[in-house]
Amino acid sequence: MEVGSTTCLLLITFIFILLLMNVRKVFQKGKLPPGPTPLPLVGNILQVKNGNIVKSILKLRDIYGPVFTMYLGPRRVVVLCGYEAIKEALIDHGDDFITRGSLPSFERFGHGYGITVLNGEQWKQIRRFSLMTLRNFGMGKRSIEERIQEEAQYLMKELRKTKGSPFEPTSALVHVAANIILSITVGMRFDYEDTTFNTILLNIVEAFKIMSSFWGQLYDMFPKFMIYIPGPHRKMFKLLKYLEDFIEGRVNINLETLDVNSPRDFVDCYLIHKQQLNTSTKSDRMNLVITVMDFIIGGTETITTTMKYGLLILMKHPDVQEKVQKEIDNVVGERSSPTFEDRLTMPYTNAVVHEIQRFSDVAPLGGPHSVTRDIPFREFIITKGTDIFPMLTTALKDPTYFNDPNNFNPEHFLDDKGNFMKNEAFMPFSVGKRNCPGKTLAQTELFLLLTSILKNFHIKSLTDLNELDLTPIESGFENLPPPYELCFIPR
Repeated sequence: MEVGSTTCLLLITFIFILLLMNVRKVFQKGKLPPGPTPLPLVGNILQVKNGNIVKSILKLRDIYGPVFTMYLGPRRVVVLCGYEAIKEALIDHGDDFITRGSLPSFERFGHGYGITVLNGEQWKQIRRFSLMTLRNFGMGKRSIEERIQEEAQYLMKELRKTKGSPFEPTSALVHVAANIILSITVGMRFDYEDTTFNTILLNIVEAFKIMSSFWGQLYDMFPKFMIYIPGPHRKMFKLLKYLEDFIEGRVNINLETLDVNSPRDFVDCYLIHKQQLNTSTKSDRMNLVITVMDFIIGGTETITTTMKYGLLILMKHPDVQEKVQKEIDNVVGERSSPTFEDRLTMPYTNAVVHEIQRFSDVAPLGGPHSVTRDIPFREFIITKGTDIFPMLTTALKDPTYFNDPNNFNPEHFLDDKGNFMKNEAFMPFSVGKRNCPGKTLAQTELFLLLTSILKNFHIKSLTDLNELDLTPIESGFENLPPPYELCFIPR
């Protein structure tokens, strides 16, 4: 009995110490931006309604302004809203905000490796190498653009098989996006019926659903606690282990068949680079595997969602579809495939592709940053160890830069003469030194895939256009289009 009482007393003491430590951490704010008062341990979790962190943050912005502090569990976060605040942090003071913030899910399935979560010199080296490799890939046997054009033709073949019947496009788009990034990273393309290929894709999709769910959000808020709690969040790491093992196997095959004079893919380029430096280590090998994994996940999920949203938008706006097709006919003509260079003489189509990215707002939160020392910012002091959430959605829908931010309008990227016009608040890939390294690849892919589809097909809705809803499905960290079917009518 005495042992039980002692254990109970120790447990109460331990909880009291944790609460005290958290209270001291919360109220030693200094000059942090204002925000809602957090509760011990759980922070502002009660303000995250229905697990929708994006909507909850936007409601807090309406109360506290464009720069405010909140706590996701014990994790202190300063939120930046609007183009000006994000630009001031990530561009004007980019070196102070260059560190990647906490990403517990990514850190666990990537074992702390890979371009997404790395910091310091390791991150600089692998980012520099990745940008250089993707930029110079056209000097090899097949350029990135040729790989995209090739896969676009496989997609056209799949769409012709539908013969204009109602069709749900997700599976076809996932296969196309995945094959493109797999071709670039590991030099492979799969038949759409391949069992290994479909297992990889199903695992990625399911893992991301869990990651964006309330369970996934709880894991990112309380990782040290949630590893002991049963739930679907534990499944996402098992799902992604299959992809890691697949990439590890491909790296081994590339090592056995490597020709230093003829690199076939990103993996070859990395292996040759490390051989030239004579610095290959176990850490280098893991960084390669997880960086390729990061590229495959990002290059599949984001492109698929944006493309799916794009088709829904074009179905909702047949007048836009018609104008794009007219421009394609005038510029591409009888050529079998559009080129990325065509965008320079297709200002309306270029504007539509940009507006699809802006309106779809696929990654509203962006990636978290962090500060490693006390940083003066506006009239505040952002204290060491604070994570930064640059809310990209608030830049993409900033009314100062987009006069009709909540509606789809290609005029956002056209001047009064109909020429394509850049907009500095357009940042779906984030901005600054930690922006998405696959930005150019994604832009090329979206332009070539959308123009290839519209060159060959009319997109037709099954329902009245007034009933088509563009409102995204509520999700934790990603905006997903509502489910739909459409018909691809050959032109």
